[in-house]
Amino acid sequence: MYRSHSCGELRESNINEVVTLSGWVHKTRDKGFVAWVDLRDRYGITQLVFDEKRTSTELLEKARNLGREFVVQVKGKVIERASKNNNIATGDIEVLVQELNILNTSKTPPFTIEDQTDGGEDLRMKYRYLDIRRNPVKENLIFRSQVTMEVRNYLSKEGFIEVETPYLIKSTPEGARDFVVPSRMNEGQFYALPQSPQTFKQLLMVGGMDKYFQIVKCFRDEDLRADRQPEFTQIDCEMAFVEQEDILKAFEGLTRHLLKEIKGVETTEFPRMTYDEAMAKYGNDKPDIRFGMEFGELNSVAQHKDFNVFNSAELVVGIAVPGGASYTRKEIDKLVDWVRRPQVGAKGMVYVKCNEDGSFKSSVDKFYDQDDLGNWAKATEANPGDLICVLSGNINETRAQLSALRMELAERLGLRNNAEFAPLWVIDFPLLELDEETGRYHAMHHPFTSPKPGQLELLDSEPSNVKANAYDLVLNGNEIGGGSIRIHDKDIQSTMFKHLGFTPEEAKAQFGFLMDAFQYGAPPHGGIAFGLDRLVSILGGQETIRDFIAFPKNNSGRDVMIDAPAPIDREQLKELNLKLDL
Repeated sequence: MYRSHSCGELRESNINEVVTLSGWVHKTRDKGFVAWVDLRDRYGITQLVFDEKRTSTELLEKARNLGREFVVQVKGKVIERASKNNNIATGDIEVLVQELNILNTSKTPPFTIEDQTDGGEDLRMKYRYLDIRRNPVKENLIFRSQVTMEVRNYLSKEGFIEVETPYLIKSTPEGARDFVVPSRMNEGQFYALPQSPQTFKQLLMVGGMDKYFQIVKCFRDEDLRADRQPEFTQIDCEMAFVEQEDILKAFEGLTRHLLKEIKGVETTEFPRMTYDEAMAKYGNDKPDIRFGMEFGELNSVAQHKDFNVFNSAELVVGIAVPGGASYTRKEIDKLVDWVRRPQVGAKGMVYVKCNEDGSFKSSVDKFYDQDDLGNWAKATEANPGDLICVLSGNINETRAQLSALRMELAERLGLRNNAEFAPLWVIDFPLLELDEETGRYHAMHHPFTSPKPGQLELLDSEPSNVKANAYDLVLNGNEIGGGSIRIHDKDIQSTMFKHLGFTPEEAKAQFGFLMDAFQYGAPPHGGIAFGLDRLVSILGGQETIRDFIAFPKNNSGRDVMIDAPAPIDREQLKELNLKLDL
C-alpha cells in the first residue's frame, strides 16, 4: 500500500494514528538536530518531521538528502504540531516519520513549483507536466472537470443522450480551413478532422435521437490569435421537434444550473437583443451588459455645422464615460493615442467634458455651442462629471473602434467584475454576409441555418436583409454558445446552397448524404454548441482559456512540450503516397 491517506486529509482527529503517505517533496528545512519536509500531492501538503531524539540518525540523514520534487513514501505517527500553520488544512498536525522510502529522484525543476512561480509562460508550457503540479493550474483542471460533470448530469437528467460522432470525416469548403489526414489505404484521398459535428448531429435527428449531446473535440486550421486554440472542446447539442423558443428555454436552464451549482449565483433574467440592436448600442454582437456606456448616435445633432470630419462621416457616435470629466488633458491625450493604435485604427477622437455646473468643454468648441453639446449629452445619456468620447467614419469600422474603447475604459474603471454574471441572448442575425473581395455570399453561421419564418422568399430579391433563425448566448461580453434552427427540407437546403454559390453538382458532392437523409422524414430540429474552454474560463473568473486546458498550444499553434507539429519520416510519406520536398 503506497498510502493510507492523502497529504491533505489528516486532522487533529488522526493524532496517534500510524499512517502511510506518498507524494512529492515540496520543501525541506534543516535545523541540524531536526529536519522538516513538506510532502505534497494533489490534495494538499503535510509536514513531516525527523529529529535525532525520536528518529534514527540514518533516517534523519536520509531526510537531509532529499531534493525538491523527489517522490517519496513515508510511514509514521500523526502528532500535534507545536507551531501550527493556519494557512493549510493540515496545519494542526505533522507526521513523525518512522520509515522513508525514496520512490524516485528528481532533477531540480526549471522553475519553482509554487503558486507564484518564477517560470515564464513559454518555459512552463515546455514543462507543462511540472506546471500542473502548481495549485493554480491543478485547481483550474479540477474546476473544468466539475463544470463538465455538471453539464453531463444536467443534460442526462433532461433526457439528452450522449452520442459519439466520427473524428475522421469529409472535408468541406465552408467555414475555416480543415486539418486534413491522408488515407494510406485510399491513395490520393484525405479525411478531415471535424470543425464541429454539425451534419452528424442533424443525421441523429433524422435517426430519431431527438435529444443529443456530446462533449467533443473540434479542430480548425485558422490563423491564430492570443486566445484561440487549433483544437477546442464543444458542448454540442441538438433537439428535434423544437422551435427557437424551446432551445432558448432549454439552455437557459443549463446556464442557470451551472451558475448556481458552480458559482452559487442565482440568475433569473436572460435578456434578448437583436443583432441590429447589439451593433447599434454596443458596436459588436457579443456585448458586455454588466455596465452601461451604451452608444449614442450623434449624426442628427453633430452634422449641421462646419466640422467636415463629422459631416463627411457615415456615422458619428459617442459614449459617456462615468466620472471622466476629471481626466486631465494628458490622460485624454493618452486615450486619443490608444484609439489611434493600429489594433484599433481610429484617426482621432473628439471629447466633451460635462462639468458639474452643467456647462460643457470640448475639443471642438470652435464649431459647436453649449446647446449643441447639451444635445450630445442627451444622446449619450451623459451626466454632470462624465466625459463624452466621440468617433466618426465608416459605420462598421467606427462601431468596432468605439466598442474596443468602451471595453478598455470599462477595464480601467473596474466595471468588469468577474464575480458578476450577465447572460444575454442575441437573436435575428443576418442569414448571409457578403464577401467584398469575391462578391459572394457566405453563411454567417453555417449553410444549414434556417431563415426566419416568412423570409425565405427574400433570398432572391433582398439576400442581405434575410434574418437567420439563429441565436448566440453571450456571457460577460463573450460568446459562450451559438446555434440555430436548421433547414430540414431538401428543396430549401438546395435553395440555400444555390445562394451560397454551389452548383447542384458541388452541393451533391459535398452534402449529398445529408440531402438524401432529408428525403426520409427529417423532423424540424435545431441546436446549440457551447465553447467549453471559454465557458469554464469565464466561470473561473479568468480571460485566458489556456489556463483551463491541460496541454495547450502556444500562440503559434505549437505544442512546445512535445515539439509538434513536426516533420514525419520519409517512409511514412511514401506509405501515404505523398510526395513532398523535405
